[in-house]
Amino acid sequence: MDFLTAFLAERWYIILAALIVLFLVVKIVKTVIKWVIVLAIVAGLFFYGASYKDQLLELGTTVGAKVAAEAKTQAMNAISAEVKEAKYTQNADGSFTITTKSVKVDGKPGAGEVQVTFMNQTFNVKVDEMVKTFIEQAKKNAGL
Repeated sequence: MDFLTAFLAERWYIILAALIVLFLVVKIVKTVIKWVIVLAIVAGLFFYGASYKDQLLELGTTVGAKVAAEAKTQAMNAISAEVKEAKYTQNADGSFTITTKSVKVDGKPGAGEVQVTFMNQTFNVKVDEMVKTFIEQAKKNAGL
């Protein structure tokens, strides 16, 4: 129902125009055609509003993808900036945890992905050369 309130807030002028046209049709036309026109206008508004929901969903996924990509970029920048302060911890199950002042990296040795927590957002990142270098430097800092 959020799309309905967003539709009403952003496209109120279309609904107002449709109501004016409906009022004029009801006052001027006195036959069965009047009700056909009224139903066509109502159906047009309904389908326009339904497609508006799809536009909102598409916009939301596009913006969400951009935000996620930016968060990953910022996390990678933080990793490269804080590599000297990284603390490496070997967990009992064989996994490791690396922490800095703003980033936490969890993973297993030899895995293709690690889990990165940055600004209270957690996401998976493929292990590339930068991440490998970060892990190795964290191990060196820990004396391993």
